[in-house]
Amino acid sequence: MPLPLNRLTPDFAVAPQLEPAAMAEAAAAGFRSVINNRPDGEGGPEQPSSASVAAAAAEAGLQYAHLPVAGGYQSPEEIAAFRELLVTLPGPVLAFCRSGARCTKLYVAATQG
Repeated sequence: MPLPLNRLTPDFAVAPQLEPAAMAEAAAAGFRSVINNRPDGEGGPEQPSSASVAAAAAEAGLQYAHLPVAGGYQSPEEIAAFRELLVTLPGPVLAFCRSGARCTKLYVAATQG
């Protein structure tokens, strides 16, 4: 099954919640880094933990960052932290959250100006 991603630029894409198994697929698709913007447990016990996704990302040769942010509001500090990840992580970067909307908002806010 192909990754359910939305490419915002050639070097950045967003996706809804990804399973640990999707990390190998992300690497095969050419991504070099993954950002998880979803707090652990937000979706209940069926949501994969950040630790399980991080382990799968490492196994797939991906850089991994967990920057948990709330769905309804992203603070200036969270936006700055996301901007820093965009600068420091090797691209292309794939970010995910519950639906992809939170990552899109963070990307737009972090790249304005």
